[in-house]
Amino acid sequence: MTSSLLDLDALARAPLVREPFDFAVVPGFIKADAIAAVERDFPDIRTPGSFPPSTLRYGPSFGRLIEELQGPALAEAMGRKLDLPLTDLPTMLTVRGHTGAHDGRIHYDRRGKVVTALLYFNRDWQEKAGWLRMLRSKDDLEDYAAEVSPEIGTLLLFRCTENAWHGHKPFVGQRRAIQLNWVNSRLMCWFEQGRHWQAAMTKPIKLFFTGKRAA
Repeated sequence: MTSSLLDLDALARAPLVREPFDFAVVPGFIKADAIAAVERDFPDIRTPGSFPPSTLRYGPSFGRLIEELQGPALAEAMGRKLDLPLTDLPTMLTVRGHTGAHDGRIHYDRRGKVVTALLYFNRDWQEKAGWLRMLRSKDDLEDYAAEVSPEIGTLLLFRCTENAWHGHKPFVGQRRAIQLNWVNSRLMCWFEQGRHWQAAMTKPIKLFFTGKRAA
């Protein structure tokens, strides 16, 4: 039996913070003996945007990671952490490789999202910009309860509520992450995935006329 890439024990040990909303940070969520292979197989994305895996090329270790992230073991572990029934909910997964100047603005995740999990893939992150902040309000990026470096292997998870404000200071450049959501309906999942798929398919055409490279 192939061992898991994910350290579910680290998730279980991570403290659940209740204020200003429910969230947890799990450093080292990808096991140490797997992280180099997953990093090597991460898709080569060179433009901002969120891409469904079906629109990307990647290696086998990254493919295994995607399967595990959407599997029942993580849903059960995440549900225990947040005291939510997640095992029967559909999932939605997208991949990012770059952020642009307009990314990171304060917002909360809605449209039927129940839980958001962000798994980062940036080695030796030196920039202060790009740290995701858990905010106390929708108006002040400096009024934060915690901030999370997008360092490789770090998992951030939070319950999607109307006060779950988050954002980061603008950063333009490579900032790699997977976003995984449990959502409350397959219709919502199909709509959002279709929207991301359409954006991913039209991006090369737009970039052709601007002279930039696509993913």
